[in-house]
Amino acid sequence: MLVHGDVTAGEAAWSRQRPLAERWRLLVVDRRGFGDAPAPAGDPGREDFEVDAADVAALTAAIGPVHLVGHSYGGVVALLAADREPDAVRSLTVIEPPAYAVARGNPDVEALLARQRRLVEQARDLPPEEYLRRFLADVGGDPDRVPSPLGDELERHTRVVMGFRPPWEAEIPLDRLAGAGIPTLVVSGGHGGGFEAICDVIAGRLGAERSVIAGAGHNVPRVAEALNPLLERFWRGAVAR
Repeated sequence: MLVHGDVTAGEAAWSRQRPLAERWRLLVVDRRGFGDAPAPAGDPGREDFEVDAADVAALTAAIGPVHLVGHSYGGVVALLAADREPDAVRSLTVIEPPAYAVARGNPDVEALLARQRRLVEQARDLPPEEYLRRFLADVGGDPDRVPSPLGDELERHTRVVMGFRPPWEAEIPLDRLAGAGIPTLVVSGGHGGGFEAICDVIAGRLGAERSVIAGAGHNVPRVAEALNPLLERFWRGAVAR
């Protein structure tokens, strides 16, 4: 089960993982407000990690056990969903989750958090295209890939993100997750100290496998030639346990 981050819906976000479907059944979810999924509640609607985690946990409980993979905001969602339904998660992979709370005090994390907070404060005064460029620049994405104009779908996704529930509010239950004993893989993109520190803390607290895949900044799934075989090896090892 693949859970996307911001700002692209599931099918596009995980397009380079499609070859894995030759050997694995892939369930690619759209979080609320993305793709064909209903818009989040509220006016304007905003993404909310707790709501998304409840959705993903319900899916894992209905289908499980699954190999759960989450990228970016979807990584925070995956961590929370695994805590809700640990018996339905065969393995857990998180790729650069913005779980700031686990590594507060680290200078790189604090700098990244400060930039994100400034952007949230400015969001109401920015057009979606400018917001998206600044957002991607802050987290280590590629603002030069943002089209102009955005197009209807990307603008809709961006407006959902502009009203997001900040991921630094998420309380990640690392002790409970560690106790659940779920085989875990933590991946970062090797582009910035903030995400490296977050991933190091999560991996250390969970006794997880740790990997760095450079080449695409925050958008690690684009480096399919490295990520796909890593996922397959990890999944096979988790099945064999």
